[in-house]
Amino acid sequence: MTTPSPSPETTIRRPTEGLITLAHVIYAVHAFSALTGLASSVLVLTAFLTGWPSIIAVILNYAKRSEVRGTWLDSHFGWQIRTFWYALLWLVVGGMVFFTFVGIPVAIVVWVLTGLWVLYRIARGWMTLSSEKSMPLPAGQKADPSRSLS
Repeated sequence: MTTPSPSPETTIRRPTEGLITLAHVIYAVHAFSALTGLASSVLVLTAFLTGWPSIIAVILNYAKRSEVRGTWLDSHFGWQIRTFWYALLWLVVGGMVFFTFVGIPVAIVVWVLTGLWVLYRIARGWMTLSSEKSMPLPAGQKADPSRSLS
């Protein structure tokens, strides 16, 4: 008689309450940093990427990622890390376009849209975390059974 292999849903370990709280705190720190940009004359994007709160939050993501590996929180940590690095990429792209002078309006549009995207990612991730669900995997990435969700 063959024993059926467990489905990925049954092999995912439950994260500790402390790690769930930490994920909430990291979303809050990212949100604080981004919202600082709305409250000042600085763009959301630059406040998000250059503000100490977001830099500290992404460092926490990397420092604690091994502890959430194999839980549904791993997808949230990956979501937060990708949000930070893609936002940085678009900040640099906008900066390169900005220095062409003709591209100043284009750069501003890129930065504003990226800032809105950052706010969306924080809100969507935090709401999904509150529901204790994992974030979707990036396109083309499949769940690795040895890592569960990444």
